[in-house]
Amino acid sequence: MSIGMFDSFVTGHWFSNDAKRLWSDRATLQAWLTVEAALAQAQAELGLIPGDAARTIGEKADAQCFDLGRLAEEIAFAQHPLVPVLHRFEALCGEPAAGFIHWGATTQNVFDTAAALQMVQTHALLAGHLDAAIGALGELALRHRLTVMPGRTHGQHALPMSFGLKLAGWIDELDRNRARLAERLAPSFPACMGGAIGSFAATGAAGREVEARLAARLGLQPAGLPMRGSFDRAADYVTALGLLAGTAQKIAQDLVFLQRTEVGEVAEAFHHGKVGSSTMAHKRNPSTAQLLASLARLLRGRIPLALEAMVRMDEGDSSATNVADTLLPEIAILAVSIAETLGRLARGLVVDVAAMRRNLGLSDGLITSEAVMMRLTRRMGRHQAHRALYDAAQRAQSDGVPFEAALGELPAFAARGLPDDVRQALDPAAYLGESAALTVETVERVNARPPLSPAPRPKPPRAP
Repeated sequence: MSIGMFDSFVTGHWFSNDAKRLWSDRATLQAWLTVEAALAQAQAELGLIPGDAARTIGEKADAQCFDLGRLAEEIAFAQHPLVPVLHRFEALCGEPAAGFIHWGATTQNVFDTAAALQMVQTHALLAGHLDAAIGALGELALRHRLTVMPGRTHGQHALPMSFGLKLAGWIDELDRNRARLAERLAPSFPACMGGAIGSFAATGAAGREVEARLAARLGLQPAGLPMRGSFDRAADYVTALGLLAGTAQKIAQDLVFLQRTEVGEVAEAFHHGKVGSSTMAHKRNPSTAQLLASLARLLRGRIPLALEAMVRMDEGDSSATNVADTLLPEIAILAVSIAETLGRLARGLVVDVAAMRRNLGLSDGLITSEAVMMRLTRRMGRHQAHRALYDAAQRAQSDGVPFEAALGELPAFAARGLPDDVRQALDPAAYLGESAALTVETVERVNARPPLSPAPRPKPPRAP
């Protein structure tokens, strides 16, 4: 039985299959077992448990050996998420190894460290899709570094710009998101193995070394102070995912606007068989951009819950950890799905240069008002030029007079006509400023960034 958005026959295709596999029940169980095996191996290296026991535990740590249906029934009966798993694991390992499984650990140690493993894998998927999206947008930006389009503020034409510069803005923001997430990953998801309340009470002085060796085996950082009541580290990365979702939604909404019938400057990919409406056969909706916005809303809506899960009573509080354990897989799947959808959208964008040119002419020259003002500034100062241009621009809009004609009526030009330099300023393509240079610089800078390792692997600590 499929219930919920990730598996629904209606919405399941919205989400990354790779991310769903990473967070499936069996993958999650395998992550728990991997942590248990690494714990045993670290303890055996320090002589805390027999080496033979650690080897057996490692050999039997295979989720394929577990009946998930039966486990679900036993977990519901025991009302504990890990103890039934441990019972089955003990039976698989047999004596004497069974007596050394989960030695000195508590359930949340295993869950948090296993989730850290899954988040490292999630980040690798996310980073790959972000790289692809940024790469596709970069190629498009260079191709259109001189393609003139209307720049808009407050929903109105502002100044001419290049489409490449618009894309460069998206690329720069996405790159900041990518760097922010890479920087936060390792410290946000460490190995936590401090025992019941984080004091290493069961393992004593060797506890820190056990945690460090386990972390090294798993490619994680040791928590150092593994307090179960702390969730701020994970919340830091999750909040950064919320910023990525905000950027993605902004891009999506820009593209929905640009694909409007009245605008028509950019469209997402279309294939025959893609349907926009069950009744209006002509519709070509920006469905991928709207899906991207939907995924971003779903993720951002979960950020307050992640922050709420930081508030924990005492040294352990299942009312908060239950929320975090449930929330993290959803956020992870949504984040990868956002990056994957963004990449698909970026690779399929179709630019209509003629529509951009047509839209530049909609204001009959008014989009060049600042360009003209800067030319007039040489003659009369900026303040006087702005007043003159204001009068001409408002006359053009209120009375439907072409902007060039309204300029010609200004006292400075009524007798002699418009000077050549002012007439030249009426060409939108002549007022792109540094659009092309900024576009090229941004793409080259982002492309030159050295690879950001998703999970810096600590060196195995030396035995004391």
